[in-house]
Amino acid sequence: MNLLENMNEAMAYIEQHLGDEIDLKAAARIALCSETHFRRMFSFLAGVTLTEYVRRRRLTLAAWELQSGGAKIVDLALKYGYDSADSFARAFRQLHGVTPSEARRSGAKLQAYLPMTFRLTVEGGERMKVRIVEKEAFRIVGIMKRVPIVFSGVNPEIAAMWHSLDMDKIGLMKKVSNIEPGGLVSASTRFSEERMQEKGGLDHYIGAATTLAVPEGFASLEVEASSWAVFEAVGKFPDALQETWGRIYSEWFPSAGYGQAEGPELLWNEQRDQSAPDYRSEIWIPVGKRKDGTKPDRTEPNRTESNTTESNTTESNTTESNTTEQA
Repeated sequence: MNLLENMNEAMAYIEQHLGDEIDLKAAARIALCSETHFRRMFSFLAGVTLTEYVRRRRLTLAAWELQSGGAKIVDLALKYGYDSADSFARAFRQLHGVTPSEARRSGAKLQAYLPMTFRLTVEGGERMKVRIVEKEAFRIVGIMKRVPIVFSGVNPEIAAMWHSLDMDKIGLMKKVSNIEPGGLVSASTRFSEERMQEKGGLDHYIGAATTLAVPEGFASLEVEASSWAVFEAVGKFPDALQETWGRIYSEWFPSAGYGQAEGPELLWNEQRDQSAPDYRSEIWIPVGKRKDGTKPDRTEPNRTESNTTESNTTESNTTESNTTEQA
């Protein structure tokens, strides 16, 4: 059974338990992954958070019960996870545009969100160039800021971070860079749950990957030892980069034998000239290989969105890796 089939089995479990408490850990076990990876994969595949999907499905079922029977509003509120009839009524009106009482009337127009399933659609057949790299623990040393999530184009807050760097800071970061990816890198972590709705923010670092001590005045992000999937993006910036991001989660993860592990997502750019038609970037994502249907439990919500970077090319230490080209 592949990942999408496992996801659909988990979705069937959720559908069966909309009227009572949903154990998302149990759903994740059915999908053969950790709860956080299950939430993340659902968000990227569905374009909406799992929490929002469950809310919409429950309110859809509640609307049908109101129209087809004599269920009490307070009973429906408790059945579908609300503490009171008032909180249920507010959520109901937000989704359907009418109150629960108005929904009972003949001819009331209500929203309907149907059960979701996933299937693989083959498009294009373009290859993805990816290698798996094993890395010991290291740290990102540089500057950090909480920035808003931006899906398309340049993220102005990240661009401002780059513009704030002077030659002294850049030189010091390059000096401590002693492992791959070499030179300056971007790292993103601690994403808001609403990221798939282009809401909330993330912690963004610009710095160097290193095993050396943290220079005075710099922020530091400690990164655990892990396997890393390294994806190459070549083309117009940032379009090619953002297209690769989408393919990683919609194509590679559903078909590969890996699940996303705990840690930041890294972005390395080969040169400063972002106008180059063959602009080359690397996306580094921590992963763990699935064994006997399991994926790593050490996960946190991560996704790098729109990053403006001005990395410099430096020689980097190579690590043991396996390179594959996937169609």
